[in-house]
Amino acid sequence: MKFVVTLATALVATSAYANPGMVKGDPRAAESIVNQVCAACHAVDGNSAAAANPKLAGLNAEYLYKQLSNFKSGERKNAIMSGMVANLSDQDMKNLALYFSAQQPKPATSKDQALALIGQKIYRGGVQGAGVPACASCHGPQGKGIPVQFPRLAGQHTDYIYTQLNSFRVGARANDAAKMMRSIAAKMTDADMKAVASYIQGLR
Repeated sequence: MKFVVTLATALVATSAYANPGMVKGDPRAAESIVNQVCAACHAVDGNSAAAANPKLAGLNAEYLYKQLSNFKSGERKNAIMSGMVANLSDQDMKNLALYFSAQQPKPATSKDQALALIGQKIYRGGVQGAGVPACASCHGPQGKGIPVQFPRLAGQHTDYIYTQLNSFRVGARANDAAKMMRSIAAKMTDADMKAVASYIQGLR
């Protein structure tokens, strides 16, 4: 625990915290929550090493705050996260969103290059004939997203991306605006999802 606290302090000392958009708060006030609650699954710097746990580093603060709020309200279902946010105040969630948005995301590499090449075509050009638009049209050609509207995807774990796409497809996740992701995922095959998820992990 001492190492985690020391590392967090070092990160805070070297990070230039931003306070973008409508999320207002103090990222430094989130440090104790990060160390005690978040770090075990997402790492102190938000670069989770576990493929099932999303990387939070560099995601825009508005998106992070929305997800935390949705977990707390039950709009987004996840037994583990629901328990984690149960005792967080609205300000705690804003502080956490600002903290993780300020962390530097670490690049990753696709594990299956052949599959990633297939995914690249989907990411850039969609799936012709199936009505699947290019992922890049919303999340950007480099996967950096559009702050407030669409989250950063670049470097995110393949397993996590696939799980979320499938959750949108089957309706297990339904906190997307105007059912946008549910509509898109419903038109994707399992192979499409695995391919684009593989590409996204190596995107930078």
